Amino acid sequence: MEARRARFEQATAERSERKEALVEFLSAAQRVELLLDRLSMGAHVEEPEKWELLHSLWLAKKVFELVCSSSVAQAAHDYTLVLHALLRGQDAGAASKRELRFEFMEAARRELGTGDEPLRRDPRSPAPGD
Repeated sequence: MEARRARFEQATAERSERKEALVEFLSAAQRVELLLDRLSMGAHVEEPEKWELLHSLWLAKKVFELVCSSSVAQAAHDYTLVLHALLRGQDAGAASKRELRFEFMEAARRELGTGDEPLRRDPRSPAPGD
């Protein structure tokens, strides 16, 4: 009984650690996405602000390599690469930011045990008569 309780407590602590890492990464990614939105609307952004956001994003991404599965770490890496390229004004390649964000979120949901089926990303079409 004691061993079972210890395993449960360990699993709970690991899940909490992963969740904290996920929230930190999502926060860093969201700050980059907001800056990209500002840039798309013609705002001028100083280089130090870009570098600080990229530093936070890459640091948060690296935590996954320590506390999460390789699938989450890879999805975070791919998403980070495209955000980095876009923020630096470079070609982001064939994969879109939206697709890579979706892949990351689904990998994260599976990691936390909430990925029973993929989330719908497009608005629901109204049912006839709505």
